[in-house]
Amino acid sequence: MTLLIKNIKELLQVRETNVTIVRGDDMKTLPIIKNAYVLIEHDTIIEYGHMDDYSPIEVDEIIDATGKIVLPTWCDSHTHIVYAGDRTQEFVDRINGLSYEAIANRGGGILNSAEKLQNTSEDELYKQASKRLKNSITLGTGAIEIKSGYGLTVDAELKMLRVIKRLKKDFPIKVKPTLLAAHAIPKNYKDNKEGFIDVVVNEMIPKVAKEELAEYIDVFCEKGYFDLKDTERILKAAIAHRLIPKIHVNQFNAFGGVALGVKYNALSVDHLEELNPEDISILKNSNTMPVALPSCSYFLSIPYTPGRDIIDAGLPLALATDYNPGSTPSGNMNFVVASACIKMKLTPEEAINAATINGAYAMGISNLYGSISRGKKANLIITKDIPSYHHLPYAFGDNNIDTVIINGQKF
Repeated sequence: MTLLIKNIKELLQVRETNVTIVRGDDMKTLPIIKNAYVLIEHDTIIEYGHMDDYSPIEVDEIIDATGKIVLPTWCDSHTHIVYAGDRTQEFVDRINGLSYEAIANRGGGILNSAEKLQNTSEDELYKQASKRLKNSITLGTGAIEIKSGYGLTVDAELKMLRVIKRLKKDFPIKVKPTLLAAHAIPKNYKDNKEGFIDVVVNEMIPKVAKEELAEYIDVFCEKGYFDLKDTERILKAAIAHRLIPKIHVNQFNAFGGVALGVKYNALSVDHLEELNPEDISILKNSNTMPVALPSCSYFLSIPYTPGRDIIDAGLPLALATDYNPGSTPSGNMNFVVASACIKMKLTPEEAINAATINGAYAMGISNLYGSISRGKKANLIITKDIPSYHHLPYAFGDNNIDTVIINGQKF
């Protein structure tokens, strides 16, 4: 099937060469063609350019995008969308003064979600996660990473990863699975953290690797959860089974997690709400992508990742949702982009680069996703009739998406 999108008001993120990461000052540049077209064959972008240069050919379908913006779909590199139920009561508890840590200490938080998930069937988990994934796609997400981590037992973690595998098979968007075995310490290991890490290292990781259920390993490297020694042990075991590190670091405390991630060639280090100059210096000498999750900061009322400092230091930055039941019950990447502009002082150009090319890099897929380039996947957002792409973060409360195209097909 061939699809032509014509009369595009602004075609964003056009890259003549296959750019796979954008850093520092280059993030301020967003290549644009005005009055443009894009030609798609099957699932691939095969041509694009100015309408004056278009030579009409026979196609199966034409979309007239007069007055509309076209850009790559969002690449959401950090989510936890496979979970059971929700944690609405904890939301109310926080409003009434309880902290995230206090809720966790009384058996809420991740442990609450783990108990619900362990008692929920695989089919029901799939049903709930499918609704969330569909909604994310309609909001413009065209590639997504999904973590386990709400199981906290071998069987429950495998159940989550099987659900992710089903989502990957049944939905057209790119899905990248991550084993987040070390997300919290289960109740029955409250006084035996080492015993739980033994289970992660000796049972979970080998079984997941044998069944090829995940590509990445993640650890919640944070005070009260898993320290540097714990994290290093888990990363070593995972790397031995060919799982690539992507780790949670510096959400509440900065104590060396970034350096550890860089040491083990982590594809990304995510959260970074607390960041010090040493962390920035370490990242400068690495291929590790810093990932900010501004809607988590919004929901929990914690500091925002210092994205301005990261970019001004010459580093790349990616944006993701952190979609999960406790700290970010939303998969809306449009709000993430707007929040990065409003709260982190990124320009619209920087935020869009962070949510497309650099988000794809943080999933290891920027060779095929994240920009308008010949040979890349035809995953596109067509906006409604809006004044300019600056309107996307400006009108943060509106849904300005008209059509989402995944693999050359309207979703």
